[in-house]
Amino acid sequence: MEIYVVRAGDTAASVSERFQVPREQLMWENQLEEGIPLVPGQALLIRTGEVEGAVRPILSIGYAYPFIRTEVLEETLPYLTDVYVFSYRFDREGRLIGPDTPDDRILEKISAGKGSPVLVLASLNENGSFDRELLSWFLNDEKAQASIIHQVAETVLEKGYRGVDVDFEYAAKEDSEAFAGFVGKMRQAIHHLGYPVSVTLAPKTYDDQPGALYEGTDYRLLGEAADQALLMTYEWGYSRGQPMAVAPVNLVKRVVEYAVSRIPREKLLLGIPNYGYDWPLPFVQGETVARSIGNIEAVRLAAEFGSEIFFDETAQTPYFHYRKGEEEHVVWFEDVRSIRAKLQVIEDYGLAGSGYWQIMRMFRANWLLLADTFGIYRRTMG
Repeated sequence: MEIYVVRAGDTAASVSERFQVPREQLMWENQLEEGIPLVPGQALLIRTGEVEGAVRPILSIGYAYPFIRTEVLEETLPYLTDVYVFSYRFDREGRLIGPDTPDDRILEKISAGKGSPVLVLASLNENGSFDRELLSWFLNDEKAQASIIHQVAETVLEKGYRGVDVDFEYAAKEDSEAFAGFVGKMRQAIHHLGYPVSVTLAPKTYDDQPGALYEGTDYRLLGEAADQALLMTYEWGYSRGQPMAVAPVNLVKRVVEYAVSRIPREKLLLGIPNYGYDWPLPFVQGETVARSIGNIEAVRLAAEFGSEIFFDETAQTPYFHYRKGEEEHVVWFEDVRSIRAKLQVIEDYGLAGSGYWQIMRMFRANWLLLADTFGIYRRTMG
């Protein structure tokens, strides 16, 4: 297994001949299409045989909305420990509310593929936004918490979920202990059913980090309360922010270094983005909005406009520029080089595994690289 960076003049045929791999295999594994040329700077996964030697099994989870395409889910399932189904929420009446798209179909498909579904409980309002005020009310209402825990447990049993993930974002600083307390109570209830509870963590780098995203997230307390903790190590580059890598490895490492000082590393999952962003230029704060773009889509866009793909060595992330009419654009996305760098962080720090936001778009080379680098841990709990 190696990664080859395309040079000017390369074709799928010439690369397959160079590495002595069938052209059809090269194209399938890298999701290449007939009629779309290779792009200088494009990274290709080259797999020439079976992986030799022992590999360390890791946890591998992926978030999915219930409307995920069946073929994407079916192909991705073998590479996942759990599918985190996004998302359940609660209202001020203490009612548990399911996803806008019912989860029956995705649960049926996960079951048919012998996968493991996890119920995600998020602090979302009716508009689908994380709601700081709603969360604060909830964390200070013992009756509402008890009701939601009971309803979540009933749903887990009724629908065949095999765990719960608590995704509470923008918790207030004064609610940090209540946040961890709720996770602990949820864990106790779900453990009675034989399943684990995880929690998602904003990407902090020190205890008293200011900012609405970080203040109510106490790594030590939440690490003690949950079975696993997923580090949301992405969205440095985001839709309304400055153009930059979504998950630059130099900044990802800073979060991990702090996290392992507060939480046992065998509980930690590294968040990995399965997407990039396309920004129009020039960037104007408060006005410019980038569009989300899939990693395969990004390379095809570079091919369409004849762009060369570059690689930022500090961020360990690819990017390119293109012009559409009078408008300049810059695209930052993920490829097998940037994924390999993130998997190396998992190995270097001895983390429990990976957590992908999200698996709605197929990125086949990523999953093959993950499987060739690590084994996928299969749960026996429950």
